[in-house]
Amino acid sequence: MSGVKLNRTVLSIFAPILILTGIAGFLLPEQYTLTSGAAPYNMFHIVFGAIGLFIVSTGETRFPVFFNIGFGLIDLYQAVASFFGLWPIQYFHWTSVDDLLHVTLGVALVLIGFYGLLNSKSRVKL
Repeated sequence: MSGVKLNRTVLSIFAPILILTGIAGFLLPEQYTLTSGAAPYNMFHIVFGAIGLFIVSTGETRFPVFFNIGFGLIDLYQAVASFFGLWPIQYFHWTSVDDLLHVTLGVALVLIGFYGLLNSKSRVKL
C-alpha cells in the first residue's frame, strides 16, 4: 500500500473515532472514565475529527499526510504539556491514560505521516 493511501485509510478510521471520543466524553460522567471528560477536551476531539473527515472527503492525497503528522505532533505535545503542567492543562484535565494514548497515537501518526511523505507512488510535495 502506498504511503499516501495508508494515510488516507488511517485518517478515515481515526477521524470518526475522534468524534465518537468527544461525544462519549460528554455522555459519560467523568468519575466513570479513565480519560479526561473535560468539555474543552471533548470539543477538541469533535472539531479535529470533523476536520479529519472533511480532509478525507476532499479526495486530496496530501492533506491526510499533513493532518496525521500535525495531529501526531499535537498528541505528543499534549503528553509533554501534561507532564510539565503546560497549557492547556487547566482546560483539558489529562489523566495518565490520556498521556499513554497521546504518546502511542502521536508516535504512530507521525511515523505513518512521514511514511506517506517518503514512500508514495507520487511524492508528496511540501
